[in-house]
Amino acid sequence: MTDSTGKQTPPGMQAMYAAGQAMAQGFFEALARQHAAMQDSSGLAAQKLPLPEAEALGAMQKAFAEKHAALWSAMLARKGGEAGEPVVQVEPGDKRFNAPEWSESPVFDYVRQAYLLNAGYLRQMAEAMPIADGRAKARIQFLTRQYIDALAPSNFAATNPEFIKTAVETKGESISRGIQNLLGDLEKGRISMTDDSAFEIGRNLALSPGSVVFENELMQLIQYAPLTEKVAQVPLLIVPPCINKFYIMDLQPENSLVRFAVEQGNTVFLVSWRNPRPDSGGHFTWDDYLEQGPLAALEVVRSITRNKKPNVLGFCVGGTILTSALAVARARGEDPVSSLTLMTTLLDFADPGELGCLVDEAGVAAREAAIGKGGVLKGQELANVFSFLRANDLVWQYVVGNYLKGNKPAAFDLLYWNSDSTNLPGPFLTWYLRNMYLENNLRVPGKLRMLGQKIDLGKVNMPAYLLAAREDHIVPWKSAYLARNLLGGDTTFVLGASGHIAGAINPASKNRRSYWVSGAHPADPDEWFEGAEEHKGSWWLHWAEWLRAYGGKQVAARGRLGSTKYEPIEPAPGRYVKERA
Repeated sequence: MTDSTGKQTPPGMQAMYAAGQAMAQGFFEALARQHAAMQDSSGLAAQKLPLPEAEALGAMQKAFAEKHAALWSAMLARKGGEAGEPVVQVEPGDKRFNAPEWSESPVFDYVRQAYLLNAGYLRQMAEAMPIADGRAKARIQFLTRQYIDALAPSNFAATNPEFIKTAVETKGESISRGIQNLLGDLEKGRISMTDDSAFEIGRNLALSPGSVVFENELMQLIQYAPLTEKVAQVPLLIVPPCINKFYIMDLQPENSLVRFAVEQGNTVFLVSWRNPRPDSGGHFTWDDYLEQGPLAALEVVRSITRNKKPNVLGFCVGGTILTSALAVARARGEDPVSSLTLMTTLLDFADPGELGCLVDEAGVAAREAAIGKGGVLKGQELANVFSFLRANDLVWQYVVGNYLKGNKPAAFDLLYWNSDSTNLPGPFLTWYLRNMYLENNLRVPGKLRMLGQKIDLGKVNMPAYLLAAREDHIVPWKSAYLARNLLGGDTTFVLGASGHIAGAINPASKNRRSYWVSGAHPADPDEWFEGAEEHKGSWWLHWAEWLRAYGGKQVAARGRLGSTKYEPIEPAPGRYVKERA
């Protein structure tokens, strides 16, 4: 074997090159097995996995071998007590190898850097595969990341120096604690991300005062008590996602969007979805969620406030449900609301983010056969999917901390909410997956029927405020932007910093991060961003000012919640939100 100058490649380099070829071969075979199990939206078996071009593959393998040879030489040349110059750097934000033990020991420094080289090599391989289908390419890259993340040396006792140091310092007690933590989590059926005993809904979570004023099989409707003497005449109805629970919007007073909206002088109502039980909640359909969710809630809000056109806000899939319900109302000839706010919501599913790459014809068909006519998708299964979208942060970090180091996770309200999973009815879920994620039917006027009406989002023509998050991996911001091309009214698009949750729940009390706004309305999101202006702080304040224009005149706040027809049933947050999956 010779290099580019014609000289004979040293035996060590040849061995590294061969190792790279073997790794690539094994990697391609593993991916091919996964890929073959997938089907496209037509129901046909996935095509044979295409490999990178031979010339590109050879160049990558050569570079891989050279870097490994350099790493081996650097380790041999390193003198005791000296810090070595790294051959490969840890990516920004990767905290797995921050502890000094990784760099102080030549052996563990080598293990760490060898892993990083291998990980980069496999990512290059996945990127170089000539796959034209964007969703199939995203699936390959997702599978590659799972493979890489799972095999990190930080995840295993024998290759993690932090485990060894902690075990020595605690004289083995950390190992005993880790085993106890593992047994406890096995009993719970999930990895502990926070101290569950530190939180209780209604005690230190979901604290905004109010009352449940209506309930049906699918939801309770909460009306919140006013915090100002005057309120906007037009009330606000909030529809959160039915995946996880509503109190992401009302965690604690300082980070509660609900409380913020009330403090801004709004009469706020909120839908609290029920957690469907396997024995009694598995029959609900998409139409049921529209009829017994937003449409039922709007009727109650109108009756209590005597205002015919409330303002409405939907978050994530709650926004998709809410917009669909408004489309049904418009198809019936109704003029249902004054304004619409959508937070990180998809209406056009052409690029549905990382979740989309996991939805294929075979998987949806299997779900339809299993629970499409009745039954539930268990909350923990759904939670696991979301966790593995960010496996290093939401899985492996806790495997290392809880089991290898024997630590107890700290109390964190957001992670408590994240672990409080919800079931989903099979008929609702399978309809949603097929018609949104798989076939992207919602964007096509007249393609879908809901509650007997042909749906056209172009008839949803009230003013709309659209919030997306720049680093959102569940609802990519450019996909959220496409709603502007579907809705029939004037739209204001705002892009928040950070991800799906942190970008949306960015409390005005802390006024951190930033957001981008622009008065332009181009069809292309990149063109919009080029002309957008960045503003420091929370987008909540910008939204509150926008909403004020649709609130009507100021009136005296009501002294009582509910009405003669809709008497308060129980104090907020109600009992539905407390039901565990």
